[in-house]
Order: sequence, then C-alpha cells, then structure tokens
Amino acid sequence: MKHIFSFLLITIFITSCSSDKNKTVEAVIETDNLEQIRLKRGEVVAKQQEIAEQLKQLDERIAVLDTTKKVPLITTFTAKLDVFNHYLELQGNVSTKNNLVVFPEYSGILSHVYVKEGQKVTKGQTLAKIDDGGMSQQLAQAQIQANLAKTTFERQERLWNQKIGSEIQFLQAKSTYEGQEQAVNQIKQQIGKTIVRAPFTGTIDDIITEQGSVVASGQSQLMRIVNLNNMYIETNVPERYITNVTKNKDVEVEFPILGKKMNAKVRQAGDFINPANRTFKVEIAVPNKDRSIKPNLTAKLKINDYTNEKALLIPQSIISENANGEQYIYIIKSKNADGEGIAERIIIETGKTQGDVIEVLKGIENGTEIIQEGARSVKNGQTVKVLDI
Repeated sequence: MKHIFSFLLITIFITSCSSDKNKTVEAVIETDNLEQIRLKRGEVVAKQQEIAEQLKQLDERIAVLDTTKKVPLITTFTAKLDVFNHYLELQGNVSTKNNLVVFPEYSGILSHVYVKEGQKVTKGQTLAKIDDGGMSQQLAQAQIQANLAKTTFERQERLWNQKIGSEIQFLQAKSTYEGQEQAVNQIKQQIGKTIVRAPFTGTIDDIITEQGSVVASGQSQLMRIVNLNNMYIETNVPERYITNVTKNKDVEVEFPILGKKMNAKVRQAGDFINPANRTFKVEIAVPNKDRSIKPNLTAKLKINDYTNEKALLIPQSIISENANGEQYIYIIKSKNADGEGIAERIIIETGKTQGDVIEVLKGIENGTEIIQEGARSVKNGQTVKVLDI
C-alpha cells in the first residue's frame, strides 16, 4: 500500500512538471508562483543557448561554402570620349543703346507736348514745341532784307556783266546778299531747335516735364524714349579669361524673374581692362520679340569659355587624394567571366570641372573600366566583384 502511494505522488509530480512546460510565459507569470516562474526562465535560457549553438554551426558552414563573402561588390562605368563644354558663370544687367532722356536745345516755355506716355514714335517725329520768343518775327524781317539784297545783287550783276558800274559796287552787293542769307539760315537753325524731335524709333516711356513749364537748354529733362528691339546684356569678366571669352562665343542666358532661358552669343568683348577691378566688359545680344525683356533686368549667364571635342569625363565623387596631393581613382584589371577583378589605383591629372563631372587629362584612356559605386571603400590590389546593373 505504501509503495502504491509513493508511485501516485511521483506520477502527479511528473504530470505537474509536464503541464508547466507546456504553459506559455504569460500563463506562468499570471500564476504568481515563484517556483514555476524560475523553472520557466530556466527553460527559456536553455532554448536560447540551444539556438545560439545552432546559429554558430550554420555560420561556420556558410563560411566554408560562400567563397565570395569577403569580396566587395562594386559598380563600374567605361570611360568614353565626349564633347566637354566649360562655362563661366556670371551675372549681368540688361541694357539698350536706345534708352534716352530727351533734353531741349532751346530755352523757353514748353508750349506744346504732342505725345503721351506709352505712345510709339518714329525717328524724326515731332515730340514737343518750345516757344521761340519772337524768333519767327525776326526770321520774317531777315527774309525781307535778304530778298532785297538778292534783288540788288542780281541787278548789279547784270550791270557788271554789261561792263557798267564799278567792280566794288558788284562785290558789295554780293557780300550784302550772302550775309543776309547766312543771317536767315542762322535764325532758321535757332527756330529749328525749338522743335523737339524723336532721335530714334521707340516708345515714350515717361513724360518728365509738363506742357507750360519753363525749360533750360541742356538742363531740363523733357521725356524718356526707349526702344526694346536692340537689347543686350552687359557684364564684367575677370581679365584671366580675356583670351577665352571672345566675340561670337556661345552664351546660355537665364532670366530668373521671367522664368525664361535662351541661347545667345557674345557680340562684343572689350579691349580695355578696368584697373579698379581687373575686368573687361562684354556685351551679349538678346532677342526681344515679345518685348518682355526690360532695361536693368538681372540675367544669369553661362559663357562657353572652353571646349574639348574629345574629352574623358568622370564624376568628381569617385576621386580621392593621397598625402602628396595627387588625385587617384580605381580601375578594374583582369576581370573574369564571373565579374571578379582586381582594383588598381591610378594617379590622374584633371582639368576643368562642370557640374558634377571633371575632365581627365592624364592617367586613363578611352575604354578604361573605372570603379564608381564603392570607389572610396576598396583598396589597391583587392579582389572585387562587379555588379551588373
């Protein structure tokens, strides 16, 4: 009977332990039984050790089977000859030769203004009239005297041709007539200055002095006339570019305010170096058919100052520099059918840059395979694998 009782106790204990093992961690925690929680923790630790041992075995086997594990993966590109255009980036302002403030040539009262703001006018058209202050009456009197002098001269000339009269009388009559003619012409010129005419075809941009005002010769601003057909951009170029920025060079023009871009050419490059800032002036002609470009508008310029028809270009991001200041890149040598090859460090000489590319002058040839992605992580002589992208 005693043995039967002991057997029952053992059976109950084993059954209890088995049921505890099947319980989840959450269920064991909810029992608040310290002994059961400790037992469950032991089980979890044992499983953790077992999994860690299994992972170790798997990693060791992978290391044996995977022969490319430590081979860096890189991408490459092939160097090819291409056209390389370098641009000098500057800022300029729009100007026009036909942007003029009109001044009077005669002093007096501005008696008439014949145009309005915004009105289109042609070259020579009358814009305004200044009171001549009695010059018209003086002209009429001078003309009468000139007519009399002409008649006297003609009669004296006929007598002289007939050998009648003295030579001095003929010469006096001639001199008087010519003097009166010059006086008439002088008064006409003075009266002509009272008429203000358009110096070129354009648009009246602003009426500065109103009709009825007193104006002074060469001092009073009458009006502004502008022609937007012959527009150009003016900029200052550093003197070191004087041999590269010349007439007919291509220019990319951008007007940020207008959101407008266009292609143009240098129409004039100055021969004078400004000693104050060591620059020379350049003019770029710009078409303005829609008349959207106005004087003093700011423009961004890209002037083509250098072109290489057969350039080898690479991204600047793949270039490194050694302790001696030499620039270098990595190329691929001895690449096999699986895409594996040897990274070789090559010292290069570079030229001009444009954007994110740079011109290579020495070090590589056309068709050289160059490491791109991963260029800064590989080492000279290291085996690498090229990814096909």
